Amino acid sequence: MNLTAQEIFALRTELIHQRRWNELAAHYAEDAVVDMPFALPEPVRLHGRPAIEAHLATAALAPLAFTVENVVIHQTADAEVIIAEYDYLLSVTTTGKTQRVSNIQLFRVRNGQIVETRDYHDHHRIRQALT
Repeated sequence: MNLTAQEIFALRTELIHQRRWNELAAHYAEDAVVDMPFALPEPVRLHGRPAIEAHLATAALAPLAFTVENVVIHQTADAEVIIAEYDYLLSVTTTGKTQRVSNIQLFRVRNGQIVETRDYHDHHRIRQALT
């Protein structure tokens, strides 16, 4: 099944909301690249599905629940690419503390798989939620 970039974004959003992190990596191409230039303490670049799986396994351990709100999808001249603007409403499962985090992501999807993302999450706010 060849999902579009917008369909992949919707599926990804639902998997994250349901904390089904282990299923998410299967939607990335074997040689996919994920760039997170605003990650703390330094930018992160993941190359290949195994690196992405490891990163997602770490995310699954965090005591965070994610709800996606205020989604705006921008179509581009490139049929493989969308840009998604959205907010995460984060809930810390151990304390109940919440935090709103703004995000922008570029998704490149080819043959129904994510081949590239550039993730501009507000990692500072995510860290604040956890402290």
